[in-house]
Amino acid sequence: MKRRELLLLLGGAMTGARALHAQQKAMPVIGFLASTSPDQAAPYVAAFRQGLSETGYVEGQNVALEYRWAEDHYDRLPGLAADLVSRKVDVIATNSMPSALAAKKATSTIPVVFETGIDPVEAGLIASFARPGGNLTGVCMLTAALMPKRLELLTELVPQAKVIGLLVNPTHSTAEQMIGDVEEAVRTKGLQLPLVKASTESEIDAAFAGLVRLHASALAVVPDPFFLGRREQLVALAAHHTVPVIYPLREFAASGGLISYGPSLTAQFRQAGTYAGRILNGAKPADLPVQQPTTFELVVNLKTAQALGLTLPPSILARADEVIE
Repeated sequence: MKRRELLLLLGGAMTGARALHAQQKAMPVIGFLASTSPDQAAPYVAAFRQGLSETGYVEGQNVALEYRWAEDHYDRLPGLAADLVSRKVDVIATNSMPSALAAKKATSTIPVVFETGIDPVEAGLIASFARPGGNLTGVCMLTAALMPKRLELLTELVPQAKVIGLLVNPTHSTAEQMIGDVEEAVRTKGLQLPLVKASTESEIDAAFAGLVRLHASALAVVPDPFFLGRREQLVALAAHHTVPVIYPLREFAASGGLISYGPSLTAQFRQAGTYAGRILNGAKPADLPVQQPTTFELVVNLKTAQALGLTLPPSILARADEVIE
């Protein structure tokens, strides 16, 4: 091969390498800011990726995801959010209200797609559902707003219950707001709702032990990613203490919980994934209305009801979307 041809060949290879490097650098990056652990979030991350793929983005092919896990330590979220901002990611996706609030405080320019169960307008995330404004949009599952309905279902299932414990994680950034909303909603129903607080596994154990002291006949679990990740523990304690418990999501009933009422979590994360993809394709968060679920799942576990000595009322069975036997 002549020297000139060799130089041309080497020059072409270097140009190709530079072009490839430029393409690699140009690959958009989504920062996934999670208040939970990788194991807890695995099915929901998969749903998020599915939503992304529906807009043409596949992780590792034409989009990269950088994950940050707070491992249920919500106080770590501000630092993790700041790290993603410093890395100049193209979009930040969050999996809870605490992580969404941390992202909002960390940046006013990088688009943020949130997934939360609490009203994002009341929490100060957005201006309105229809026109979020600013750099945030996403999905609101309304899981917290459904607490009065859950209490109604629980009193239907356990009609003698006049004192129902309310299990809350006090480290959740909007815990007080959720508590106030629930207490206001049931003020006229003659129910007592003593708070039972837990933010660690040992505190969950103590919370169930304390239900007897409170004379609580049943328990309602407030939506929180921490409790979702501890659902096996919650279900086991409910069985041990023979306490009827209502939960916010199907995952609890599928793990042996008595009854749950709420939206599909995987469906909401899939929607969040499509929003992240649309933003990468040029859509502005301010123009994307916050999505809300249109259907809710009532799931009852017949085996658990029998173990607790409860007879499921025909009114609940008739409305159940799923009866686990």
